[in-house]
Amino acid sequence: MKALLLIDLQNDFLEGGSLAVPKGNEVIPIVNQIQSRFDLIVATQDWHPANHKSFASNHKGRKVFEKVDLNGLEQVLWPDHCIQGTAGAELSDQLDARPIEVIFRKGIDPEIDSYSGFYDNGHRRSTAMSAYLKDKGVKQLYVAGLAADYCVYYSVLDAIAEGFDTYLIENATRAISDEGFQLAKKEIVKRSGTIVSVL
Repeated sequence: MKALLLIDLQNDFLEGGSLAVPKGNEVIPIVNQIQSRFDLIVATQDWHPANHKSFASNHKGRKVFEKVDLNGLEQVLWPDHCIQGTAGAELSDQLDARPIEVIFRKGIDPEIDSYSGFYDNGHRRSTAMSAYLKDKGVKQLYVAGLAADYCVYYSVLDAIAEGFDTYLIENATRAISDEGFQLAKKEIVKRSGTIVSVL
């Protein structure tokens, strides 16, 4: 079975959002066009409480994009984004969400961030997505969405580690940093992931 995993296509990561990924909106028409090629479609949704420790606003005297130690893990301090129940946390209304079978929410624990759709950043808690996909008989997993150098990247690495034949759809993702994305792609290939583009 061939599945498509859509990462964090939420308003806060799109144009006008609090943590907008450059040209992130370009991903959505591509994703809408290719969904019919897959047997199963799942998605992730960043779903932070307002007191999440990844937010710079919750660290007195700290600025956005500074790095701190958060419970033993290096943490980038982000602008407030994808707060539970807000418009920014909703999936884009430009996304055709009808084929999505299930949405896995992440970043719920205020004490640890969660870039990957599979685990939090410390691999302390699973979202159960891997078990769900395996139960469905998924062998090939294609990944698209935002942002290429963070949540997409870490989801791809975990998918590879979980034993899926994993493909990053390069033209259906956008990065915060192009330099970061180039490094991410090298690591994905090194770990036996595959970079593809779709028409």
